[in-house]
Amino acid sequence: MSTELFNPLRQKRSIKLVIIMFTLLIVGFFISLNVGRYSIPPMEVLQTLMGNGSKKQNIVLFDLRLPRMIIAVLMGMGLAVSGAVLQGISRNGLSDPGILGISSGAGLAVLLFVSFYPSNNMASPFFMPFLALVGAGLTAILIYILSYKKGHGISPTRLLLTGIAVGAGLSAVSIILTLQLNPRNLEFVVTWQMGSLWGSNWKFVLALLPWIVILLPFVYWKSKILNMLSMHEQITGSLGVSIHRERLVLLASAVGLAAASVAIGGGIGFVGLLGPHIARRLVGPQHQFMLPITAFVGGLLVLTGDTIGRSFMEYTEIPAGVVISLLGGPYFIYLLMRTKG
Repeated sequence: MSTELFNPLRQKRSIKLVIIMFTLLIVGFFISLNVGRYSIPPMEVLQTLMGNGSKKQNIVLFDLRLPRMIIAVLMGMGLAVSGAVLQGISRNGLSDPGILGISSGAGLAVLLFVSFYPSNNMASPFFMPFLALVGAGLTAILIYILSYKKGHGISPTRLLLTGIAVGAGLSAVSIILTLQLNPRNLEFVVTWQMGSLWGSNWKFVLALLPWIVILLPFVYWKSKILNMLSMHEQITGSLGVSIHRERLVLLASAVGLAAASVAIGGGIGFVGLLGPHIARRLVGPQHQFMLPITAFVGGLLVLTGDTIGRSFMEYTEIPAGVVISLLGGPYFIYLLMRTKG
């Protein structure tokens, strides 16, 4: 175990992959700056970034595309690492904020606020993450209680099934509430639920950034604890780890990352499922190597999904959540087929 955790060859491979992923992210970022309803040639993008663009180009790049792309990357990182944490503490590779119903809880909290307190400030970027955190946190507590069995702890299969059931129930309540909304609020909610990165200005970037900057390093700091929690509980307990306390702390971190990301970027699913799985295939299951790759993969997924959605059709855009679901849905079915009861 120790030789695996501190394998210098794996560490070098992880560093190389981080550099590759960072390069891919920069390339994807630059490509995304070029595409959209108003196409800007690459050289003009560079000129605009250096302060030599036209007024229209400055508005398109700095006021519209750049904050939206930063939100896409931050949201993807948050959702992917949240999924990695949930998979680690539950020992279930199918865990994901969306699949477990945590995103549905965050969405329901936002929807309840919109339904019963409609105002021009309903979409306050600094209030929405805290609102979503309450909904996601209560949902996570409910799922944890229903999944826990005295003397046996958390069963990965029971956790997954409980999350799916709770998420389905919350989604049904959300649909009922959505039917009662006036046209203006309905448009906002539908846009948000489809994961179209509705919050796309610098206020939303500033609202999401602290959650990512604080929680991602904290989760990485807990990477060795995640390695231990991924083992059987009896082994973890014998190593002197307070299982329930560490699990709750990490669960709170995962909920915070998912809630803030969903509140700002909308309901994008499967990023928390795909990101960790791709990272494990690249560097293995040890979290100190896997978490940085997971974050970059998540950022690339959402950025790519948003770029494809903006460029696929000429006069309309496909929400990033729909694009990612087209990939994530079949992959989830594939994982279900491979999973042994």
